[in-house]
Amino acid sequence: MPLKLVRRKGSEMFYIRGTLRGERVYESAGTSDRGLAEEAKAKREREIFERAIYGAHAVVTFAQAAASYLEAEPRSPRTHGHVARLISHFGKMRLAAIDQVALDAGYRAILGNGASNANKLRSVLTPLSAVLEHAAVRKWCQRPAFEKPSQPKTTTTFLRPAEATRLVDAAAPHLKPLLVFLIGTGCRLSEALELEWSRVDLRGARAVVWQKQGNERQVDLPLVVCDALDGLPHRHGHVFRPPPRRRRGKLIEPKSYFGLTRESGGQIDTAFHAAVRRAGLPGQWRTVMRKGKERREWVSAITPHDLRHTWASWHYAIHKDPLRLMVAGGWSGLAMTQRYAHLMPEAYAAEAAAWWRGGAVCEQKSAIA
Repeated sequence: MPLKLVRRKGSEMFYIRGTLRGERVYESAGTSDRGLAEEAKAKREREIFERAIYGAHAVVTFAQAAASYLEAEPRSPRTHGHVARLISHFGKMRLAAIDQVALDAGYRAILGNGASNANKLRSVLTPLSAVLEHAAVRKWCQRPAFEKPSQPKTTTTFLRPAEATRLVDAAAPHLKPLLVFLIGTGCRLSEALELEWSRVDLRGARAVVWQKQGNERQVDLPLVVCDALDGLPHRHGHVFRPPPRRRRGKLIEPKSYFGLTRESGGQIDTAFHAAVRRAGLPGQWRTVMRKGKERREWVSAITPHDLRHTWASWHYAIHKDPLRLMVAGGWSGLAMTQRYAHLMPEAYAAEAAAWWRGGAVCEQKSAIA
C-alpha cells in the first residue's frame, strides 16, 4: 500500500507509515506541520523508487555509510573523531556524489584554507576512503578513487642512546615508564596507551598489543622495560596512566589517558614537548591561537612516534637482521625495515644494547618507581 501520514496518540508529530515496493516504512517525519510532513513523505517515496530502480548506491548517504562503518567493528577514539567531522560536512550527501571536487571542498570546509597535505591525508582522505571502501564492499557505491595529496620527503628521526637517556631523565615521573616502554619495545603510542595489565607477563618478559590494523602482536620486553613496569604501583586496568588531577578539591586518580584530552596522539603532547625541551633536544617556539588569544608554545622536532624509529634503528644496529626486525616491529613487508638498515652508526650498537639491559638508565629506576 502507498505511504501515508499518521499521528500517534498524544503526539503532534507526523509519522510516515506503509509499504512501498516491498519495503515497510514506519518512521517519524520529524515535524508536526502537515505541509513539511508531505514533503518528507514524498522524499521517502522517491528514495524507495530510486533504490528499487537504480540500486542502493543511488540513495545511501555518507552518514548512513559512516554509521555502518563505525558499528561494523570497534574503532579507535581518534577514528570516531575523524568520522564525526566528516559527517558534519558530507553527512547528507549521497555516496555517488562524493567525487574529487566534493573532496576538495571538504578539505576547505573541515580544515580551512592552508591546511597541510599531511593533515588532509590524515584527517580527511584516509578516514573518508575507509568509509567509502566499507560502503563499496556492500555495493552502496563504487570503490573510492581520489587524488592523494603529495607528501614532502622527510628524514627518519631517531635518538642515540645518550639522547634517549637525557629524554627519560628530563621527563615527568608519570611519563618516564611510558617513554622507556616505547624506546624498549618499538610500540606505537596508541598500542602502549591501550595496553592493559592482563596482557603483560613480567616474568615471561612479554606483552600482547593490538596493532592499528587490528592484528595481535607479541612484544618482547627488555630488562629496562620490565624494571620500569615493575616499579608501577598498580597491577590492573591500563598500564600507563596520567598523573592525578584535582577536581573540586579532591585528588582524582585517572584510570587511563582516554577521555581526558584530545584523542589524536595529543594525550601526552604537553608533557612530551616539555621533556624534549628540558633534555636540550631539537624544537622551536611558535605563536598559536588558543581560545581566541595568542600564546607562545614550544614544539619539539621529535614526536612520540620517533621513539619507534629509535627502537628500530637500534634493533638493526644490534642484530643486523631485517627479517627479525620486520617480525618484531609488526610490519607486513621488508620494504618498511630497509629505512633503518644504515640509520644509526654501528659504533652505537653496544651502547644501545646496554640501554635495553638497563645499564644506561639505571639512575632513573628509583624515579620510575
